[in-house]
Amino acid sequence: MSSSPPASSSTPGSPAVAAEHDLPGYIGKYRVLRRLGEGATSDVFLALDEFRGVEVAIKRVRSWAMVSRNGPDGAQMTSRFFAAEAALAGRLQHPNVVQILDAVPEPDSPYLVMEYVQGVTLKHFCRSDRLLPLDQIVELGFKCAMALGYVFRQGLIHRDVKPANLLAVLDGQGELTDVKVSDFGSALNLNSDSTQVHRVGSLAYMPPEQIEGGDVGCHADIYALGAVLYHLVAGRPPFDAPSQMALMHQIYHQAPQTLVGLRGGVTPELDAVILRALAKHPGERYPDWDSFARALSGLVANQLVPLARLYEVKDSERFNLLRDLEFFAFFGDVELWEVVHRARWRRYPEGHALYKKGQEGNTFHIIAQGEVEVYRDGNKVATLGMGTSVGEMAYLSPNPDLRRHSTDIRVTQICTTISFTPESLALLSPECQHRFDRAFIQVLVRRLHAAHEALAHPRRIM
Repeated sequence: MSSSPPASSSTPGSPAVAAEHDLPGYIGKYRVLRRLGEGATSDVFLALDEFRGVEVAIKRVRSWAMVSRNGPDGAQMTSRFFAAEAALAGRLQHPNVVQILDAVPEPDSPYLVMEYVQGVTLKHFCRSDRLLPLDQIVELGFKCAMALGYVFRQGLIHRDVKPANLLAVLDGQGELTDVKVSDFGSALNLNSDSTQVHRVGSLAYMPPEQIEGGDVGCHADIYALGAVLYHLVAGRPPFDAPSQMALMHQIYHQAPQTLVGLRGGVTPELDAVILRALAKHPGERYPDWDSFARALSGLVANQLVPLARLYEVKDSERFNLLRDLEFFAFFGDVELWEVVHRARWRRYPEGHALYKKGQEGNTFHIIAQGEVEVYRDGNKVATLGMGTSVGEMAYLSPNPDLRRHSTDIRVTQICTTISFTPESLALLSPECQHRFDRAFIQVLVRRLHAAHEALAHPRRIM
């Protein structure tokens, strides 16, 4: 959860306002530090898990909301929304999804314990005086599409994708570095036998089929993310009207205005990607999340959107490079994102000496783009290209003598590499490290096989 407080619907004298100054010392085992915000039926607190020494966000339902908000039906709705999120505790493990760590169904005031995200929501950047660079908006859209694709594979449709439910992760200098999808209280669980709540979500970002209250698929969330991206680009949502009925009429019958001309730098290609997501009929939108994500990343890779930093390798480019490399064939999306964030990415010019004979080192490189040549005593013995690794023997060897490189490796085509050291690899999750081990074993098996063939059939290898 973000440190930015959600919009409050409280009025003076309401139970929410009365509770504003009543900060609990503890909620369960968690020591409350301060209030982060409040919604219509719940309060959000920053708290400390003293056992683990980490800060968490706690969303606690107010006791009166569990009893009488808008009568028994309102209390039942609140209970269902809590249950929908509580059922996901520990299930969603993705770097761009807020983790629900625990759910405590106390009778009076049940609460959720969530990952605490330092930052604001994307609603902060929807104003015309706070608009983000276009390439950054596309990057955020790509990450959200990948995260919601992961969520869909878990059998969930979010149904309330909007700027206020997308958390902007800020670094120490206040720069936006990442995004996380939050608030699964309205999620449709396709694997659940329980009765689902319909007609939920935020109208400004809701597709026609969801307004009708019928069954929805992932295309409803694709539409909603398209509406969010439109808002971030233009500074206003795709449809805006003074009344709900007028807004619904626009969503059903009116085409959104083209983004070309609404803001400088918007290309026809960027406009087309967003407007396709906003198609009235689900079948006219992207067929799946992967298609939407690739369309977004293609805008950056093909420079179809203005780049704020021309030579920067964007996260979407890194992710797609990894996905196309044989070395990472057995890595899932979650593990690939770890590599995106933990690896060192470098681009080397032609002629650069990646390794020199006799040099000691423990860094290995995986070639993402380009080509290198391997020389032993001045004789070229191999040419290595995209997807191959170099330096892994010096990295893997327990023998210090074997950590000295026995060959010279020079760049022959401009080369982008992904590199790790034992220290940086140790920061990866056990699952990601396991997949590296598997990939290394395959590399070693192929090289042993090649060496065997060279000895057994020397002419065949020549």
